[in-house]
Amino acid sequence: MTIDYLVPPHYKKLKRGPQVILPKDIGIIIVYTGINRNSVCVDAGAGSGWLAVSLAKIAKQVTSYETREDFLEIARKNMEIENLDNLILKKGDVFKRIGERNVDVVTLDLPDADKAIKNAKTALKEDGYVVGYLPHMEQVVKFVETLNRFGFRNPVTLEVTVRDLLVREQGMRPSTKGVWHTAYLVFAQK
Repeated sequence: MTIDYLVPPHYKKLKRGPQVILPKDIGIIIVYTGINRNSVCVDAGAGSGWLAVSLAKIAKQVTSYETREDFLEIARKNMEIENLDNLILKKGDVFKRIGERNVDVVTLDLPDADKAIKNAKTALKEDGYVVGYLPHMEQVVKFVETLNRFGFRNPVTLEVTVRDLLVREQGMRPSTKGVWHTAYLVFAQK
């Protein structure tokens, strides 16, 4: 459940269908991978397109893959809302192929994301990052094992939590609101 204060005002105009990657995780993905105005990114598992739209607001080019047409339509609407011309939405399966080459970052928000690592490695330039967005610890273990098997360097696994603080005259304390677990983020370099 998304708590209203965790979604910045400019995200509230975006459409939602499937579960979205929240800004708390998007920010860490951007910072840890160094995405900037010269970056070329591939996003797999477009879903509602929140991550793809966020990356496209910063990066030179973003290509986002999705297998479901209904999800692609939501992502298209969000691309139009943000008036982005550097975001390409593709109906495609990254388990079979990623067509782009020499990219800076590949994000994988998919069940069985570990099965897309080989294709992510082919798409990435040297020192490029693969990022797994993985809800379960068991997925993290498989993902990291596969990263190691394909020779990725420096795997790091993080979990980002956000806790609202209640500030009032009688004292300050953590509120009972917050988004604790959304997913684990795994970063590694080619």
